[in-house]
Parts: sequence; C-alpha cells; structure tokens
Amino acid sequence: MCNLNAAQSFKHQQQDSQEFSRLPRNFLKSYDFSYSEIANTDIRMLLDLSNISKTYESKGRQVQALDHASLAIDGGEFVAVRGPSGCGKTTLLLIAGGLLAPDTGTLTIDGKNPYDMPANERAQFRGSTIGFVFQQFHLVPYLSVLDNVLAPAMATGLNGAKDHALELISHFGLEHRVDHVPGQLSTGERQRTALARAMLNKPKILLADEPTGNLDRDNADSVLGFMDEFVKDGGAVLLVTHDDNAAARAGRTETIQDGRLVHDPSIIAE
Repeated sequence: MCNLNAAQSFKHQQQDSQEFSRLPRNFLKSYDFSYSEIANTDIRMLLDLSNISKTYESKGRQVQALDHASLAIDGGEFVAVRGPSGCGKTTLLLIAGGLLAPDTGTLTIDGKNPYDMPANERAQFRGSTIGFVFQQFHLVPYLSVLDNVLAPAMATGLNGAKDHALELISHFGLEHRVDHVPGQLSTGERQRTALARAMLNKPKILLADEPTGNLDRDNADSVLGFMDEFVKDGGAVLLVTHDDNAAARAGRTETIQDGRLVHDPSIIAE
C-alpha cells in the first residue's frame, strides 16, 4: 500500500508539472485584474508595519514574538522574510493580514488601519484587499474546487463572482477539476486552487506562508512565477519561507532576529 501511494503521488507530481508547463508564460496578463489602479494610487506604501510588538504567554512565561518590528512594502515589490521556526514569521503575517492585533505599533494597509475598524468592516476590507496563500492550503474538504475558490466572495459579495472564479480556474489549468473536492486533487492542484481562491477578490497584496513547502521543484517554480507576474502587474507580495530558492525570487529579503526585522544581503534576487 505504501509503494502504491508513493507511485500515485509521483504520478500526480508529474501531471502537475506537465499541466503547469502548458499554461501560457504570461497567463495572468490575459485577464484584467485592474492592477493599474494599484500603480496609480497616491498612497506611498500598500503595506506598512511600524514598531510592531507581540508577546505571548507560554507555560507561565512571556515570549516576545515581535519586538518593535517594522516593514514597509509598496506595490510592485516582492519581499521575503526568513528566520528559524518560532521566530515570529507567522505572527508577522497574521498581524499584516489583519487577523491578529499587535500589542503595540501600527499597521496600515492601502492607507487604512484595519484594527481601527469594527470586526465586520475589517473582515470585508481584508477580503477585498488581501489574498492569503498557505503551505497547508486550508481548502474546505467537502467543497468542490469551484466552491472553494468562491469562498472569499461570501465576505465581500463580489458581483459576477462565479464567472470570475471559473475564469481563474481555467487560468490555473483546473477546468477539468471544477467539481472535484480537495481529497481528489494532487498536491499541486490543491495549491493552484488555493491561489485561485486568493485571487478571487482581486487583492492588492498577497501574504504567503511557506507556499512552496509541500511542492516539488517544478510546481514550486510555477507558484513563484505566478507571484512574479502578480508583482510585475503592481501587486505586493510578502512571503515567509525557509526555502532558499523561494527567497531568492524576492527583490528584497529580511530576517527576523530577536523579534526585529533586519535586511538580509546574503540572499540575492534572481
């Protein structure tokens, strides 16, 4: 049984790589995501974290995850954040995504502080501005590919969401999987479904937590290539990763040290 599962997994990985290779090199450019609106904005930074601190209590002691950390990302920037496990990378992403309020410091996204908003308003703002991509995909197991991609529209009420979702599904080479549930998909197909979901509401920012961690090299390169195109079209990407190859795709790399972000010149963008 183990050998059969391994063979099936290898077959899926091969199929993923072949399907990705058939996608147009600039397939995002054939769909109007209106990123020109981002490039023409008067706001200097799409994402600005200033002097962010966050402390947790663990086993009776205080753990300082972030200590006056600051980071600013503009449209058209791809920034990677590295650091050992437990250093605060995921905490940084959660705060940047409007999901976890900092103890001190300020966050502005597209010129607004989501933590100044009521919860419902914050959820709508987050859904219309930010796309999230995770290592574990976080797909709803009993929903089809189409319904998983449509999930963000529940918060924002995007007009024409179904047609938009079907176009994204087609762009990511998943039209033959539209009615399948996640358990029927390969690893690469799940990540592409997650990417399509992240793009449904035409976000200005992508926050990615180890998005290539479960992918083979070819699929990982394709995911990173998608992010490159997103950035070229004026979007902003904040990626946290342990992967040297992923970090090397970013235009700028930061490392979390003692709860603070410092520039990492050892990673050279490709």
